[in-house]
Amino acid sequence: MELFPIEKWEEAGEVKFEKYIYNRAVRATTTQFVLDYINTQIFDLAPSKIFINIGTNDIGFQVKSEIFHENYEKIIRQIQATLPDAEIFVLKYYPVNNVDFGSDQDEAVLFATRSNALFNQASEKNREMAQKLGVNFIDVSDSLADEHGNLKKAYTFDGAHLSPDGCKVILENLAPYL
Repeated sequence: MELFPIEKWEEAGEVKFEKYIYNRAVRATTTQFVLDYINTQIFDLAPSKIFINIGTNDIGFQVKSEIFHENYEKIIRQIQATLPDAEIFVLKYYPVNNVDFGSDQDEAVLFATRSNALFNQASEKNREMAQKLGVNFIDVSDSLADEHGNLKKAYTFDGAHLSPDGCKVILENLAPYL
């Protein structure tokens, strides 16, 4: 996930795990980007566990749903073929907050194509894909949303990207799977 400072926390000794965790997120990454660079993004590391949170930019860039879900499935199938012993976790998309944000021009553009409804619909398709392919689907966004289902203002700086405090919530929710 973009801006997820896991490597920084590990190097600073703020978190410790049995194995080193890499965050391979690249700004504005799409499922097509991952397909194009899957060797350097995933295979070169030969990880034992892979947590995937890809697709929100596809939605935001208005890539047709069929194309981005097809790409997502190709990613999973390629991982299964190349790293058959790796455990794969598809993550539910976390919520956004266009209520407290979205008033300035940059934020308005960001939210013009991103919404909790779209992310929830896509997450459900991802859940179905994960089940079909025999991989894990997990919701690590517990406690990120307010009573209306929006990303809590305290966990974001722009309504779409997580702040370090928001990332800590995700990390706590991921801990049982690490």
